[in-house]
Amino acid sequence: MKKIYILSAALTAFSLQAQFTVTVQAPSDFKEQEAILYTLNGSKDIIVTKEQSKNNTWTFKYPTSYMGMMKLNFPNTNNMVSFISENKNVSIKLDVQNNKVKDIIYQDEANSLMNKQQEGSQKKELILPALTQIKEYYKDNTDFGKALKEEISRLSGGAGSIDQTQHPFIYYYNTNYSKFLSNSADPSKKATQDDIINFLDKSNDMLETSSLLRPVLVSYLNAGGNTNVGTSVDKLLDRLKVETPRGQTVLSELIDIFDVYEMDEFKTKYLNLAKNLKCTINDRLASTLKSNANIEMGAVFPNYKFQAPANTTAKSLHDIKADKKIIVFWSSTCSHCESELPQLLAKYNDLKAKNVQVVGFSLDVDKDSYTKKIAAFPWINDSELKGWNSSYVDTYNIHATPTYFILDANNKIINKPDHVGDVLEYFKAK
Repeated sequence: MKKIYILSAALTAFSLQAQFTVTVQAPSDFKEQEAILYTLNGSKDIIVTKEQSKNNTWTFKYPTSYMGMMKLNFPNTNNMVSFISENKNVSIKLDVQNNKVKDIIYQDEANSLMNKQQEGSQKKELILPALTQIKEYYKDNTDFGKALKEEISRLSGGAGSIDQTQHPFIYYYNTNYSKFLSNSADPSKKATQDDIINFLDKSNDMLETSSLLRPVLVSYLNAGGNTNVGTSVDKLLDRLKVETPRGQTVLSELIDIFDVYEMDEFKTKYLNLAKNLKCTINDRLASTLKSNANIEMGAVFPNYKFQAPANTTAKSLHDIKADKKIIVFWSSTCSHCESELPQLLAKYNDLKAKNVQVVGFSLDVDKDSYTKKIAAFPWINDSELKGWNSSYVDTYNIHATPTYFILDANNKIINKPDHVGDVLEYFKAK
């Protein structure tokens, strides 16, 4: 499986002849200069390169063959544009209002078709069941009955209508989404664990670039049941072989899944398996190992250079001097943060008297919402305003908000509380 190298290597490669180009046009009133192009590896977005606007047009020359999901991020306005590549030129126009992307007009054939397919899939999931029920009350020989039958037939159409030779990625995505992730009520149409193992083992590289990998793995675990998780994973990894790139990518995704669902026993087991591998490690698994090593108990919490910090003149996290630090990753749109952070606020003066400093890193994207919220928080706050695309998500292995860490005076991790109550209990501040 191919590797996509990040910025430094990519910039060199982009000087060569491009396999295809990505062209994005925006109206003249769109106040954005820089755009960042991403590809996909499993569930991880991979930065390829950056480009500056030329007459409100961004042109990216992609140097190698690539079929899969891509996206473009405009970092200063927090706009994200998703599209696909079938190794052919991509052309997109943006409809913008008040610096926000209001609509995306896909002008190339592949993305136009994919967009129609996605809209059809949404209608199929939301409307088709209702039409099927309504059909029972109308005869096929009536005008309405005929129209109803025709619409049901149209919505029931699947990937079979896509020419695989002309649109290999769209065919791949639609076929496998329908097979492994559709919400069919018919048990006979549900994929078995063996079906999924065969798919994960034999699929081509489009598995990693399709966005299907993680949801298919979750479907695989669900098919095995909660009491057979370890057996299911061992069976899968035995088939894929963790020495292979595919096996390592799947192992990395599984570790992250166990992290998200707080299945600590399984996360520890398979993280240790990854740590003890003696073979060459691929980039995807190496990233998972690094982000988890960054937050192990006793590890020095990696330093972070503040972007626009509030309530401090410090330039970085390590510049803050305190006997202990409470690090909290949060968001103004997080309901759990809404209930937990006021409890921390109520004890903030007591903590400060003990030379305990609180540092909040926000996963917000809306500047106004973030600014209004931190006005009530006297502790140090900072945000990249990039949401889950913030750099510290990967650095500190963040999968949920709020997430807490307690550091000592030397920035070593001495506690990883689950909830604010655990934070206050640690400092006997309840």
